[in-house]
Amino acid sequence: MLLPEVEAFLLERDIKQVVLFGIEAHVCVQQTTLDLLNKGIEVHVIADSTSSRSKMDRQFAFERLRQAGAVISTSESTLLQLVGDKDNEHFKAIQGLIMKSAPTSDLVPASETKRPECSN
Repeated sequence: MLLPEVEAFLLERDIKQVVLFGIEAHVCVQQTTLDLLNKGIEVHVIADSTSSRSKMDRQFAFERLRQAGAVISTSESTLLQLVGDKDNEHFKAIQGLIMKSAPTSDLVPASETKRPECSN
């Protein structure tokens, strides 16, 4: 849910885009995202930084949010988008963070993430 004081903060600063992540994708994150979208604010939900008690709740929340107009992305993709390119003074520090092994998100079964074997 979009709290009045947060809405006032966004309006005072003319903020048009928000990066959102948190606990309970299907409740808190979903309600806040839908409220922000209804206010005309573009919302980017970070899938690998947003949880739910069940995988199904999480998947359906992301599907609903995508259909409502939110952008569902990953922390790595979002960080690199914010940094822009290698000329940014913070690029090396961000690169160091993302070079670490990424945690499993459970959004795609591990069997689907393996690359197919090439046959010659």
